Amino acid sequence: MARAVPCPVAADRNDIFRLFAVYIPAVPIRVGRCLYLQAIRTASAAGSNGSTIAAVTKKKAIRKAQKGKRVRQVAAIPFRVNESGDVEVMLVTSRQTRRFILPKGWPMKGKSGRKAAAIEALEEAGVAGTMLRQPAGTYSYWKRLQSSFVRVDVTVYLLAVNEELANWQEKKRRRRAWLSAGDAALLIDEPELSSLVMSLKAPIAE
Repeated sequence: MARAVPCPVAADRNDIFRLFAVYIPAVPIRVGRCLYLQAIRTASAAGSNGSTIAAVTKKKAIRKAQKGKRVRQVAAIPFRVNESGDVEVMLVTSRQTRRFILPKGWPMKGKSGRKAAAIEALEEAGVAGTMLRQPAGTYSYWKRLQSSFVRVDVTVYLLAVNEELANWQEKKRRRRAWLSAGDAALLIDEPELSSLVMSLKAPIAE
């Protein structure tokens, strides 16, 4: 009988994600699930605090847009290589329009773009893995706000998925799907991003 692996203890939500990054490559899958369940509980306990941080970040971005400054986000392209050697991409549905998009969000204070993108992929799509150091590209889109639209520049990072969770933070709000790069490109509305996904090749391991 396999020995049960205790769940590592984390002090706060950021500590959980650090543990998640350290433990996933080295220990059985149940530890990853254990840490993620702890993350869900901690995020729930934080309650309005997490929402407040997101709201403040969004408000800052809106103020920048109103002043004519560039607004930016980060996104992840979760990918895997199937048995035939072809690249598959995971897309998630947006919470409002239900169209298929990449996991993405606002930059996070104290975190690099790729780390922020990895957290977005974990929260929105329930996937973790190795985030490639260099961005895969950029694209722009118009984001709908309450009374206006703002132009957002998005930096995209590739996430080589090695962990897919059955339960994740936004499971009840989104659907996720593995698609061929070609099919994913057809479902994506943004032309620049569609072209980027269509041309996606399995990168050389760093």
